[in-house]
Amino acid sequence: MPIKAKAYKLPPTPLIPNSPYPLIHYSGLLRNLVTSPNFHTADVFDLFASNGWQSQWIARYGPDIQSHYHSTTHECMAVISGEGATIRFGVADDATWKQGQAEIGARGNGEDGGLELKAGLGDVFIIPSGIAHKTFSPSPPTTELVFHQPEDIKQGNAAKNTDPESENKHRHFFNTVPIERDFMMMGAYPYGGVWDFAIGGEHKGHEHDVWDVPRPEKDPVLGLSQEGICGLWAKTQLKST
Repeated sequence: MPIKAKAYKLPPTPLIPNSPYPLIHYSGLLRNLVTSPNFHTADVFDLFASNGWQSQWIARYGPDIQSHYHSTTHECMAVISGEGATIRFGVADDATWKQGQAEIGARGNGEDGGLELKAGLGDVFIIPSGIAHKTFSPSPPTTELVFHQPEDIKQGNAAKNTDPESENKHRHFFNTVPIERDFMMMGAYPYGGVWDFAIGGEHKGHEHDVWDVPRPEKDPVLGLSQEGICGLWAKTQLKST
């Protein structure tokens, strides 16, 4: 199956640092895996782990989630079930954002611009630290976000608990999450990465603190292939101030 990789450069906005590294979208890359009759979430867990990325959550998405970015780590999101959703990248929500405020299917108020991509089954997104993202309007429609995380990761101990015993427990946890027909994604980070939740303006004047997060050694799915991070991000030169 040919790899359909698209890379998008997103410049900083008044509130969002975004990144010199491009956002990467692999369309349908894992579709054959996640539609296999014998599919288990452990299959995705093992794939990410083999390339140095730790699975930390599975989410069933609701109508809306606040636009946010991670300042401390890069992120990978893979669509493991559902028909699709819209993900808006690169801009902040309005400061008055509240859950349930926007009508179903609406992006809500916030900064102008940004990039909206349709997420489909088997798609993989690699989101550099600093790039804002917001998932909304999932299909089939659901009423609320349901977030699944192992307890130690929920408590912020992901960087500490990467030993084989802990990872076996994490693998078992994710394998027990019911995979529904609703839109669900699995999220992973380079081992040692602990994510924060910034909504905009937190790093104004300190964008390089976000941009200088080390580049992963491998792509979460493609490993050392030049079709992934190792090629697409290696071309980016970061300029320190």
